[in-house]
Amino acid sequence: MEFSLDLPSSSLADAVMAIVWSSLPEPIVNHSVRSFLFAELLAKHRGLIDDPEYDRELVFVASVLHDLGTGKRAPGKARFEVEGADMAAALLTTHGLPAVDVDRVWEAIAFHTSEGIAERCGLLPYLTAEGSKMDIGYNAEVTDEYQEAIHAAYPRLNMVKVLTDAIVDHARRSAASAPIFSLGSLLFKERQATGVTELELLTAGVSPWGE
Repeated sequence: MEFSLDLPSSSLADAVMAIVWSSLPEPIVNHSVRSFLFAELLAKHRGLIDDPEYDRELVFVASVLHDLGTGKRAPGKARFEVEGADMAAALLTTHGLPAVDVDRVWEAIAFHTSEGIAERCGLLPYLTAEGSKMDIGYNAEVTDEYQEAIHAAYPRLNMVKVLTDAIVDHARRSAASAPIFSLGSLLFKERQATGVTELELLTAGVSPWGE
């Protein structure tokens, strides 16, 4: 596979981009698209492109929608990962995707912050989680050849703080939106205690892109 910055072109892909642009701030939209591009680079690097489970459009959908639950369309009645997964499933169902594919995308989004779980649930959850982690600096060496072009097309714009703010804001909305031990609960408590989260401190230390 030759790597390209070109995104999938279909009515579903257009709908995915439309919903993220109408729901999320630009730094999170850019993060979501970079997560897809990094996931694709990882799949290429690890020889997964020819895996029967690999579906480029589903990787795009899950990656670009993985933080949808942090946005203004989310009802704030469950953790952001689950609300994003539910909204993604509704969109895919409207576009006529088979139930099995809807379920795969739901799992990929719902589990993307669940270290030790996502990677054991199949290729799509694995790539979705790993792509998002790569965008905060993990396995950054895989991106070396292309990261400059990716960041030029989709700049970071202080993404880590913007995303953390969005997760914390979602966690404030109800007790159910930040259940104990969830990422939302953790970040919310850290912000209350010190004003800065471990995620922000960690990425400042590990990210080759300065955040």
